[in-house]
Amino acid sequence: MKTREEEITVSVTNHFIPVPVPLPLLKSARALRSTMTDAEQLLWYCLRRKQLSGFRFRRQHPVERFVLDFYCYETRLAIEIDGGQHNEPNAKYRDMARTEFLSCRGIQVLRFWNNDVFNNLEAVLQRIYEVLMERAGEQAPAEPPPSQPPPAGGRS
Repeated sequence: MKTREEEITVSVTNHFIPVPVPLPLLKSARALRSTMTDAEQLLWYCLRRKQLSGFRFRRQHPVERFVLDFYCYETRLAIEIDGGQHNEPNAKYRDMARTEFLSCRGIQVLRFWNNDVFNNLEAVLQRIYEVLMERAGEQAPAEPPPSQPPPAGGRS
């Protein structure tokens, strides 16, 4: 017969218990949501409200000591949108270390340049879609329905 303490331990180990986010990181994530870059805003417009095959993304999502541009919890996929400052040697090293840190925690990181989001949004969405399907264990159809912003001035 199990003691009450053993029962509690067993029931707790079978449930996900999130790690508390440090308050400064949480505040930083909230601030970043209101100051997203133009490229981040454009991509967010395509990812929000489960528009990409029903996958839910979070924007400026804190994970341990980092704030991810976009994160799909269901598939553990992070998407980072990088500007020119990420091409500097120190930034490249930090990005590699960050990607390795997240990879060790089962999170795959996809990186895109701002320029790619602006000039080739369909290809960016296609790549995200393919990785989502792969990580969800599904085969991507040949022609996925990528999200596209509605025409200027109205809803689609």
